[in-house]
Amino acid sequence: MDFKQIQELIKIVNKSNIGELSIEEGEFKITIKQKEDRVQTIMVPQGAAPAPVYAPQPTLTQAQAPAAVAQEAAIAAKPDNYVTIKSPMIGTFYRRSSPDKPVFAEIGDEIAPGKVLCIIEAMKLFNEIESEISGKIVKVLVDDASPVEFDQPLFLVEPA
Repeated sequence: MDFKQIQELIKIVNKSNIGELSIEEGEFKITIKQKEDRVQTIMVPQGAAPAPVYAPQPTLTQAQAPAAVAQEAAIAAKPDNYVTIKSPMIGTFYRRSSPDKPVFAEIGDEIAPGKVLCIIEAMKLFNEIESEISGKIVKVLVDDASPVEFDQPLFLVEPA
């Protein structure tokens, strides 16, 4: 089962009344449990005990705090016609594939479904996050190489 299929399963569980979904394919096993408005994903090879997963919680320095407050205000004050593109996972947000490459999406860029907007590194895997809509990037809400949470807003897009 690839990453895209797992993302689709999470979306389906989120939109349904399913409390828990388990799938086994050979030695691969995945269980997705829904708790209120959060989805928990647990992947364990058969016969292995699950290892605890610790996600570091980002802390804001005094210099970052005003920027975070300004970002929250920008999200709250966004016009109703903007669409928010959110993080599908926990990880580290990157705007480019390597330091010497150009950014995937800049403010003012026109985007279409399938266009790579950023990369999120999760557990040493680099996952390309693609646009699902057409439009124009209005605001990038996350700094490069910053930790992101599941469902955290990444971009504001004015739909075409």
